[in-house]
Amino acid sequence: MDSVIHRRGFLEIMGGLSLTTSAMTPSAETPGSTFYLLNHYYLRNSTQMPRINEFMERGLLPALKKAHRGPAIFCEGLVAAHMPQFVTILGLSSIAEAEILGRKMTEDEGFMTALRAWEDGPEPPYEHYSQTLVRATEYSPQIQPLPEPPKAPRIFELRVYHSPTWKQLRALHQRFAGPEIRIFHRVGVHPVLYGETVYGPNMPNLTYLTPFASLAARETAWNAFAADPEWVKVRKESIEANGQISSVIQITLLRATAYSPIR
Repeated sequence: MDSVIHRRGFLEIMGGLSLTTSAMTPSAETPGSTFYLLNHYYLRNSTQMPRINEFMERGLLPALKKAHRGPAIFCEGLVAAHMPQFVTILGLSSIAEAEILGRKMTEDEGFMTALRAWEDGPEPPYEHYSQTLVRATEYSPQIQPLPEPPKAPRIFELRVYHSPTWKQLRALHQRFAGPEIRIFHRVGVHPVLYGETVYGPNMPNLTYLTPFASLAARETAWNAFAADPEWVKVRKESIEANGQISSVIQITLLRATAYSPIR
């Protein structure tokens, strides 16, 4: 019973993926990360933030590096609907990979010792958490580390565009895959992930993740985008053809931790 509880604890931390494996395993030819698991840990102003950083850096990350080859990003919230907040983003080649990873991690005694200590602390490790599984779009790049680590951890902007219907979401994908990404790159917006939520809140949606060197660089890039003549034209044509294809935009600003593999 003890091992079952510990295995369940790990899967909860990494997203409870055992429920969807068979239905969502891509072909063997699929390269890189096909899925991304986003975990949002909602904390309170207390010892929870330093404790989750200690667990992630000294407990989870060493075991993860031995068992997982995909990208991983660890961030603290800067601006979010709930603060304080901690977010992990893990790239997976398939959902089946999560099952294998779960077994490897729960066989790692260092990880299990850190997990027990985290859960048995003076207060709960977090207030609650949410999980989102995102499938990368065909036009999404692969998340890659920089050739040289940045002098300071980057800002990651997570945007979720909620569409009223799947038809409108398809129109949103077409706009992004067509002119919008080209305009992004011209003004200094370079997302590292575009995806569509497979399970999680606020479906259907388009989720994308963009790194910036600083908050000032982010502001400059988005101001340039808003003023870009081609974007003004593209947006107008999109609304005329399909209506308002993104009804709600949710924006979360994150800062990568100093120990994050991708920062």
